[in-house]
Amino acid sequence: MVSKTLWWLIAAGGLSLAALGSNAPKIAPVPSDPLEMVTGKIKAVDTPAHRGAVLELLGRARNSYVLRSAGQGYDLKVTFKVDSGGQTDHDGAWEMEDVFDPTKGLRWSAKSADGYTTTQIVSNEMVYGESTADHIPLRLQEARAALFDPIPSAANVERALIRTSKAEFQGTQLTCVLLSHSGNNVAPTSGRRWEESEECIDPQTGLLMVHSQIPGRYYAYDYSNAPQIAGRLLPRSVTVTEAGKTVSKITVESLTSLPAADPSLFVPTGTMKTEGRAIAMAGAQKITRVFGKGAGGTAQPVCVFGLVTPSGELVEAHSLQPSDPNSQAAVDAAKQMSFSDPIQAGERPRQHFVFIIETFVSR
Repeated sequence: MVSKTLWWLIAAGGLSLAALGSNAPKIAPVPSDPLEMVTGKIKAVDTPAHRGAVLELLGRARNSYVLRSAGQGYDLKVTFKVDSGGQTDHDGAWEMEDVFDPTKGLRWSAKSADGYTTTQIVSNEMVYGESTADHIPLRLQEARAALFDPIPSAANVERALIRTSKAEFQGTQLTCVLLSHSGNNVAPTSGRRWEESEECIDPQTGLLMVHSQIPGRYYAYDYSNAPQIAGRLLPRSVTVTEAGKTVSKITVESLTSLPAADPSLFVPTGTMKTEGRAIAMAGAQKITRVFGKGAGGTAQPVCVFGLVTPSGELVEAHSLQPSDPNSQAAVDAAKQMSFSDPIQAGERPRQHFVFIIETFVSR
C-alpha cells in the first residue's frame, strides 16, 4: 500500500533559518489559496490532555481509510483524471481496481489512457508486481495515498510538534491540525508555517475534509453519497489542487463486499516471479534548504514537489508556487540534489514523494 510516514531533513550543504538566530530574515507568509484553511488564531498543543484529544481526533479520521483492517473482502473501483498541463506524466483518464480477500490477499491494478499499466499482488507475505515502467507514476501514487493513507501514522504524529486552529469549509466547522518536526520552535505565528502539514477534520463526524502536506498542494474530500463497508467510509471524490489549479479528480465508482474472491487473482505470473519483489510506495520526505543570507532581508520559500524513484532519480518535479520569480531556480536546484538510498539485501525497491522547501533570502 502507501506508507504514512513523513520525515523532515535539513539538506546537506543547506542552512536552517533558525541557525541565523536573531539575524534571521523575515519569512514570507504562506500564499493564499481557496483551500488554505488556517487563517485564524493558532494554538500550540502544550498539555497532555489537549494532545491526547488531538491524537484521538486524528485516529478517528484515519480509521475510515484502513479498509483491510476491517477483515472484510471487497472490490474497489476508482477512476481519476489528471490535468497537470504536462508538469507530471500520464495526463488523461485513469482506472484503478483493488480486490481484497482477508484469506487470500490483495490484488490491485491500474492503467492510464496513454498505455501505462501495473499490477501488484500481495499474498502469503510476498509482494509481486509487473508494470510497463520502472516506477509507479506520481499521480497514481497520489491517488492511492489520497484514498488509503492521507493522514500520517500514529507513531509519526506522536513525535511531531502539534498546533491547532478552527476553520470553516463549505458551511462546516473544522478543527485543523498542523504537524511539523518536533524540534521546531513553539513560538506563535500569524499563520501556517511552510514546513507544517495540515489535516482539517469535521469533529462531529470525524471525517477528513482537507489535507495538505505542503503549502500550495491540497486534497479536498467530498462524502456525498459516500461508499462504505464494515464501518469504513471512503469519500465519493477527492479533488487535488496545486497553486489553485485542479490537477487530478479522483472518483470512487464503487465499493462492494466480496464474500470470496477468485483464488486465481492472487497467483503471480511468471513475469512477476522473474522481476522479483514489487516496488513499495514509501513515506514522503520534506527537505529544507536556504539560499543566500542577510539580516533584515526577506526569506521567500518555494516548494518543489516530485517523486524519487527506486534508482534515486528525481522525476516529475515541479514548483507549487509557479508564479514566484524563483520558481524555476528552485526546480533546477532540486534536480541537482542526490537522493541515492541503497536497498539492503532482502528489502523491496521503494519510491517516495519529496517536498523540497527552497528558501531564497534577499535584502
